[in-house]
Amino acid sequence: MPAAMATLSPPLVHPQVPSCRLGPRQWHASFERIRFQFRHAGRLQASYKGLEAMYDDGYGMVKDLDYYYQALRELVEHDSGPPRWFCPVDASLSVEDAPLMLYLPGVDGMGMGLCMHHKALGRIFELRCLHIPFHDRTPFEELVAMVEDVVRAEHSTSPNKPIYLLGNSFGGCLALAVAARNPRIDLILVLVNPATSFEKSDIKQLLSIFSPFSDHACIAITALLNYNIDNEVNIALSRMKSGKHPLEAFGRLTNNMSSSLKHTNILDKLPEDTLRWKMELIKTAASYANYRLHFVTADVLLLASGADRLLPSKAEADRLQKILPKCKVFFFQNHGHSLLLEHGVHVSSIIKCADLYRHSRKYQRVLDFIPPSTTELNEVDKASSDLTFRTCPAMFSTMEDGTVVRGLGGVPADGPVLLVGNHMLMGIELISLAAEFLRQKKAVVRGIAHPLLFPKKERTSSEGHDFFDFLKLWGGVPMTYKHIYELLAAREFVLMYPGGYREALHCKIVWIWTCK
Repeated sequence: MPAAMATLSPPLVHPQVPSCRLGPRQWHASFERIRFQFRHAGRLQASYKGLEAMYDDGYGMVKDLDYYYQALRELVEHDSGPPRWFCPVDASLSVEDAPLMLYLPGVDGMGMGLCMHHKALGRIFELRCLHIPFHDRTPFEELVAMVEDVVRAEHSTSPNKPIYLLGNSFGGCLALAVAARNPRIDLILVLVNPATSFEKSDIKQLLSIFSPFSDHACIAITALLNYNIDNEVNIALSRMKSGKHPLEAFGRLTNNMSSSLKHTNILDKLPEDTLRWKMELIKTAASYANYRLHFVTADVLLLASGADRLLPSKAEADRLQKILPKCKVFFFQNHGHSLLLEHGVHVSSIIKCADLYRHSRKYQRVLDFIPPSTTELNEVDKASSDLTFRTCPAMFSTMEDGTVVRGLGGVPADGPVLLVGNHMLMGIELISLAAEFLRQKKAVVRGIAHPLLFPKKERTSSEGHDFFDFLKLWGGVPMTYKHIYELLAAREFVLMYPGGYREALHCKIVWIWTCK
């Protein structure tokens, strides 16, 4: 068996004084005090604020860009009035006490660039999107004031909850401007290829070459450069390798190309001066944001594309990380400028891996945990398929009468449950163990791990999640007595390997001391 499973009480160790051994009465009083604190906070049950394990995050529902172009067509045909906010109808009900996320769109201003993420982000955030009509000519400073009014109103209502600003391209400049003007408000910025590098881009030179053409033609050329055909071909080839028929594998590529051509008549409904106004607006936004970068104190998560043909996003990410004090960067080497509209980008998972999803000013690994979704489980299966094929793991458990059965039928359905095991393959076998618990018991196994397995990664350039990311997605926590108490008090399934790093490495560790 991979682990000995039993419903156990926590060790007789005081959480604040590790070397202090307690008697049964003292331990009982200490544990009951923690249970009372969790009951008073309304978080004793491991229900993850009303969100079940393996919840549907909606990724994969939007198979191609036809939905996006159709939404743009409807907005342009019936669009008028000033800038305003809207809540996506396809966003699901959010978790209890969900933080607010404001989506600030690119220079198009439509607010539909997040359509592939509406359901996933709508499950864990209160999602609102900014919509700026094509006919609107609101100056950049007034747009900043509009977003700022919402931020300040929400902060006055819930001063201890963070507010998320997801800025895409032009919206990244808008988010940075709001954060610079409000350094005392708890803001978390998620910037996707921010347009702060507009002056260094080749867009202006490119458009000057095509200046003899109409504004509509220039917009169409820019949109064509924005389309990342290389990523679409790579996706089709990977689907073929997984066993898909070639015609089915290339279906997404052909559908996206036909959708972009089919909806080109949207350009006929735009005002003639649209391109000129948009270029002036983004120039003002980039200058405004760059001048105030040193005032930004908020947490920043920067998503940068390595194949961006419109902006030098990769070099700009390096520059911004040197200026912004609390900035983490995720590079996507094979993706283009429209990162949020490309397949394989899961913003909700990235936010969780960066330890930036929280409900209060301080991040708490136990209370702020969100269970893995179906997409995240599929990512684990994909990453561990070779390991599963070579090891063929089997799960066994013991019933109450002592009978050993295959599967997890002998494991209690409700927590708290403490799973105690040993390192067999340096601990990577827990991936299969956690995945089976999720499938068979709908229970998330919260691993207690060495603190070195939780590095503070400031830059990530891989195209997928690594072992450290999976550990966070599965709710792993560093080894402290406080975390063990909190997990058991929250009725969680807790996994512990007492052997430590010596057992994991299967060798003796020799410490060498040097004196100068």
